[in-house]
Amino acid sequence: MIQFVANHDDLSTDKGFQFKFYCDKCRNGHMSRFHPNAIGIAGELMRAAGSLFGGSFSSAGSAAYHVQRAIGGKAHDAALEKAVQEGKTYFKQCTRCGHWVCPDVCWNHRASLCETCAPDEHEELAAQQRQAASEQIRTKTREQDYTQGLDFLNTGGLVQCQSCQAKLAPGQKFCPTCGTPNAAAQPKDKFCGDCGASVKPEQRFCSECGGKQG
Repeated sequence: MIQFVANHDDLSTDKGFQFKFYCDKCRNGHMSRFHPNAIGIAGELMRAAGSLFGGSFSSAGSAAYHVQRAIGGKAHDAALEKAVQEGKTYFKQCTRCGHWVCPDVCWNHRASLCETCAPDEHEELAAQQRQAASEQIRTKTREQDYTQGLDFLNTGGLVQCQSCQAKLAPGQKFCPTCGTPNAAAQPKDKFCGDCGASVKPEQRFCSECGGKQG
């Protein structure tokens, strides 16, 4: 049993062995030094020779078998154990939770514990202040009324100019941006100047008194 970080990548090939270990808290990584695999290199040379002379080593199945054989086995286990011993010098183990963490970011040197178990006081204070400020901004923002200028009884919705797409008020006859007539504008009531009777916009004469409409 190898007691070390919870996550690692095995980067070994038939050429040699190499591993990458990750901090249990922030996943900062350390890559071990590359250790050549003498068996794998010899096997590679044999496959090359076999392909030149038409031997069985030229087949894909045989090559894959020899690659797997070169990577696995005692040499791989020994290289992993050596890489772990090397990697432990770049990490610190918390005696409280057992996690292995990177010393630069996740280790509280004054408490000799990881920052999950013993957060840095100044970092924790700054983080809590920013969180409290965010919550207060959210609360105060919701207390403000941003709908005072909205007409909630207007069921016609927003009106846009057909030419320039500018927003128009329902009663505007012309676009204030480009001057295009507003087809959705409701015409105002007209009355006869002589008798006060209601007249339609297209009427030229009053139907009540016959007065000419301007």
